[in-house]
Amino acid sequence: MMSTEQPRPRYNDRIVRNPQICGGQPIFKGTRVTLRTVLASLADGDSIEDILGAFPTLKREDVRAAIAFAAASAEEDLPVPAAPDIQ
Repeated sequence: MMSTEQPRPRYNDRIVRNPQICGGQPIFKGTRVTLRTVLASLADGDSIEDILGAFPTLKREDVRAAIAFAAASAEEDLPVPAAPDIQ
């Protein structure tokens, strides 16, 4: 049985750091748009279309990579709740 789920975007292919660009902040490959800028736009409620309109050097896959990065970061940073005591 084939899965109908689309593969998760791999953010490592799209998000890079270069000390010579934007002070080494994570940016989208081939642009000067920072990951922080895109995540802040998403947090403010901007749609992917809004972001692509504001930053024409980005591709839809870049925004999806930002979301994947945030999801992976949340998995690593959020503490796992303690299991309740069963008596």
